[in-house]
Amino acid sequence: MIKKMAAVIVGSLLIGVGINVFLVPHHLLDGGMIGLGLIAKYVWNVQAGLMMIVLSVPLYVAAWFYYRPFFYNSLHGLLFSSWMIDVLSVLRGVVALDPLWSAMIGGILVGAGIGLMLREETSTGGTDLLAQFIARLTNWNVGIVIFVIDACIISAGSLIIDSVPFVHSLVVVTVVGAVTTILTHEKTMGV
Repeated sequence: MIKKMAAVIVGSLLIGVGINVFLVPHHLLDGGMIGLGLIAKYVWNVQAGLMMIVLSVPLYVAAWFYYRPFFYNSLHGLLFSSWMIDVLSVLRGVVALDPLWSAMIGGILVGAGIGLMLREETSTGGTDLLAQFIARLTNWNVGIVIFVIDACIISAGSLIIDSVPFVHSLVVVTVVGAVTTILTHEKTMGV
């Protein structure tokens, strides 16, 4: 239980810093509920973390009825990571980097945060929860499943952001997927 709590805390901090310091200043997207929360932030200027919670409700209802361990294992991850995304919004603009570097560093931090949580069988919920369902059913690596879902969300996000941030957002999703896959590889192999 302590390892799971530590993964949620450290993972949420990494995600919050990655999003606020590196992604938001350049209007970059990630995939999953984070990406959907960022799209809502860019379009309606709402809190991305709060939108993640709102958009995750249908998946949590499904988890409640079909697989409660996923519900219980990811609810605290969703709530804490969403809160950290909104609380750490004060860090926006602290670091000024080139958008490509921001995409890579932000992707590493977000991917590490998600990967740490998934290694301890918790997550930020949302589409990570959906990816866990799919990975469990198909025995695919959860990082690969997240990458596919993220690519779909980034494609939808391309309708609201310019082409340059879109290309950098593809870098974000690729790096997040790679880091998450590396951190979860042993877990899916049964080690």
